[in-house]
Parts: sequence; C-alpha cells; structure tokens
Amino acid sequence: MLSRVANRVYWMARYLERAENTARLVNVNTHLLLDLPKKIRLGWEPILDITSLRDYFYELYEEVDERNVIRFMVSDTRNPDSILGSLNMARENSRTIRDIIPREAWEQVNTLYLTSKTHSRSAVTQRHRYDYLRSVILGVQTISGMLAGTMTHDEAYEFLRMGRNLERADMTTRIIDVRSASLLPDMPEELTPFANIQWVSVLKSLTAYQMYRRKIRQRIRRADVLAFLLQEEHFPRSFYHTLCQVNACLDNLPRNGKIMQLIAQLQKKLLRANLEKFNQDKLHDFIDELQLGVIKINDTISKNYF
Repeated sequence: MLSRVANRVYWMARYLERAENTARLVNVNTHLLLDLPKKIRLGWEPILDITSLRDYFYELYEEVDERNVIRFMVSDTRNPDSILGSLNMARENSRTIRDIIPREAWEQVNTLYLTSKTHSRSAVTQRHRYDYLRSVILGVQTISGMLAGTMTHDEAYEFLRMGRNLERADMTTRIIDVRSASLLPDMPEELTPFANIQWVSVLKSLTAYQMYRRKIRQRIRRADVLAFLLQEEHFPRSFYHTLCQVNACLDNLPRNGKIMQLIAQLQKKLLRANLEKFNQDKLHDFIDELQLGVIKINDTISKNYF
C-alpha cells in the first residue's frame, strides 16, 4: 500500500470526525446558553478555547459575539477547522483515493460538502441552526456507516479507523479541559443547581449523556463524568476506548512496535489516575499530558507510515 494513499485515508477520516465534532460543539453550546439563567454569561469564547483558535479568531474578527463565532466555526473557509473547512479537506483527500474507497462513499462526501456549503448561512440564525448542524452530523455518520459496511477491511480501513479514533481522543480531552474549567466559577449558592446543567452539556457534547445514565444510575457528579469520558472501556468516544481501537488497528499493520508501546504507556497512566482527587489545576495538567501523548502517537504514525 502506498504511503501517500494511507496518509489520505487517515486524514480524510480525521477531517470528517472534526466536522462532526465541531457541529456537536456549536449545537450543544447554543442549547446550554438557552438553559442557563441570564445572570450567568458563558458566551461563545469557550468554543474558541476548545478548538485552540482564540488568537486566530481575533486576527479575523473584532468582537466575540454569537454571529461572528458561528460564522468562524461553521462557514469561514479561512479557518481550516471550521465545518466547511474540514469537509472541504475531507473531500479533497477522498477525491484522490476514489479507487480505494467505495464510489458511493466518495459521492456522499462530495454531496455533504456541497449541501453544507449551500446552506451554511442558515446556521447563523438560531431558528435554522439545529437542522443545519444535525444534517452535518447525520451526513458524517452516514459516511462512517457506509465505509464500515461496504469498504474492504484491509490496511486502508485500519488507517481510516486510526484517524477517526485519534481525532475523537483529541476532541474528548479538549472538551473536558475547557468545559470543566468554565463550569460556573465562583457560583452563588442559589445557582448551584445549574452546575448540573453544565456537566450534562459536557456529556452531550460527546453524545454521551444517555450512555452515562445507563452506566451511572445516580445524580451527575464531576468524578463520575470524568471517569466515564476518560476511562470507560466500552463507550466509543471515551479516551481509553479510542486508544484501544488505535491499538487494535496497529495489530494488523507492520512496524507497529514503537507506536503500540506509546499507547500502552498512555493507557497505563490513564488507568492509574485517581480522577476523584484531581482539583482543576491537576486535571488541567493531566489532560495536557494526555494531549501530548496523542500528539506523539500521531507524529510517530506519520513518521512510520507516511
């Protein structure tokens, strides 16, 4: 298999996952701001922090308001991590490997990009935003299902799964880091019930709320949410599960020893962590270590195979 092809498959999957994750973030933040009382102002800056795009945003826009952030995160092609930017890169990568992926999957990627581009303005208004973002999420999930059901599960498919799961791992840590830091700081006592709403938003950002409730049949607690999103073995978007999936993909690829060693070290560090005793500063430092681990795994994959 050509390294160029493996690289394109890997990044096609990452960009598709990035577009879906961005759509989830914007959608959940919209609903969170509607649920919280007016005296609590979280605004739209946390979205920029989660995606590490605050500095770049200020190069293009003067004010952090809802309209500007939505444009920046949805339709501004100057932002490569916007929904349209990610879908465009996924489209370009899939276009060059049309002989590797099923034709129907390529057509679906192309259609999703063109449709999202045509209707991107509708995301600016709250009235049509949910339908637009939902169409992006379902479009990406359709492509993932199509690839799982119609693409030969050979080396190319393993690179696709690795890209998707590393992107999920990265986004899970980003959401936990930023959202937990902005969870109603210095909250008056009469507003403490709304802390629960924000932890629900953390779960919903990863479509984890219902599965969390199935496993944890008690009120929502910080430590339980962290354990579920970071250490749960069976939930597809938990950090530990994504590492397990990448490791399983590497089992079917050559020259995998160094990368699997890095994954094993990161898994050991993750499972040894007593998350219930972590204050916010310690949690932030721990998540930084996890993110650096993901970056190192990604760089080693690129050096080894691409």
